[in-house]
Amino acid sequence: MDFLPSEDPGAAEARRLDETDPLPTLRAEFHVPAAPDGGEAAYFAGNSLGLQPRAAAQLVNEELLDWARLAVEGHHHGRRPWVGYHELLREPAARLVGALPHEVVAMNSLTVNLHLMMATFYRPAGDRTRILIEDSAFPSDSYAVGSQAVHHGLDPAETVVRLRPRPGEEHLRTEDVVGRLEREGDRVALVLLGGVNYLTGQLMDIPTITKAGRAAGAVVGWDLAHAAGNVPLRLHDWDVDFAAWCSYKYLNGGPGAVAGCFVHERHVRDASLPRLSGWWGNDPATRFAMAPDFVPVASADSWQLSNPPILAMAPVLASLRIFDRVGMDALRAKSRRLTGYLADRLAGIDGLEVITPSDPAWRGCQLSIRVADAAGLVRRLADEAGVIADAREPDVVRLAPAPLYCTFADCHRAAEALAALLR
Repeated sequence: MDFLPSEDPGAAEARRLDETDPLPTLRAEFHVPAAPDGGEAAYFAGNSLGLQPRAAAQLVNEELLDWARLAVEGHHHGRRPWVGYHELLREPAARLVGALPHEVVAMNSLTVNLHLMMATFYRPAGDRTRILIEDSAFPSDSYAVGSQAVHHGLDPAETVVRLRPRPGEEHLRTEDVVGRLEREGDRVALVLLGGVNYLTGQLMDIPTITKAGRAAGAVVGWDLAHAAGNVPLRLHDWDVDFAAWCSYKYLNGGPGAVAGCFVHERHVRDASLPRLSGWWGNDPATRFAMAPDFVPVASADSWQLSNPPILAMAPVLASLRIFDRVGMDALRAKSRRLTGYLADRLAGIDGLEVITPSDPAWRGCQLSIRVADAAGLVRRLADEAGVIADAREPDVVRLAPAPLYCTFADCHRAAEALAALLR
């Protein structure tokens, strides 16, 4: 089935938009999967796993060569010495999320980092025990907060408060979240929401909710798995207490890539905060004294447990260099153009419902579609049209035109394929 005939005026317009866009595509810097016809696929699953930067293999190979050439001496004498390798990721990651460099550390995986943060910042006492999350939180977040409640001897059914949209609506309203905090905030110990909801693609009002949560006396943390590398963030200025994100979605760091963590400056210098400690969180000035007493370094590094996994960090470094070169403001602007174009094309297709906010200010680059047999539709998109998307049970297809490598031609191709398959 040919979804892009050469005489299609829509295809010609999409190509014109690609040729004239203020930010030319960086697609050539990534490995793109093949379509069934032998060409490149239209890849819309970067909100699940980003494409591999072509520079990643070189960086990984350089570390393998240093390992072969230097063995243990690579810790101090490699081309990028391993003992401080995580420092290479610090400043580009801080620019990505709007933080001061000492507020950011690359470590572990997302849910491990959330647990480490909650070990410090979830301190239930008296009536203040509750944890606020969104009802449609990613399952791992639900598991994490529930297990934290159990760890403190509390009943998750009473401790974890799940915020739901109004009847008949898909999204949480900011005023409803703020109102809940104003009414019941004296019982809330922790607010932990997704910056961009994984299912609907809704971008939450992070600064407003953070302000309301902190005014209520709660700690406010954010899961930025679908926000980091997708939308501009200003975590320091917004006064967020902590945040964590993965690096394998929009950040293109590879499957299971090393995650990131933010801890606000007002906390990182507080050595009295309880934390789960490990060797690499100790002050580097005394780390190799091998003393039994923990001396936390005055940065987010003090939550770091172990020495950095070099081979896993190298692809993240390759991707962060691209984000640093292009900048989130330019990427966000292109994202709005691409996603707006795709949203306009989807609006005319019968048989699907876009459940992502229509206002570009309150969405990233993901568009979620409610449609019958979502999993089957995703398989047919890939097999028959070379369009790679993903499905979330029971009835949602997610399309994410990531601006680093997706094009207007990809969006046109996806819309044409959806229209044909749904017919």
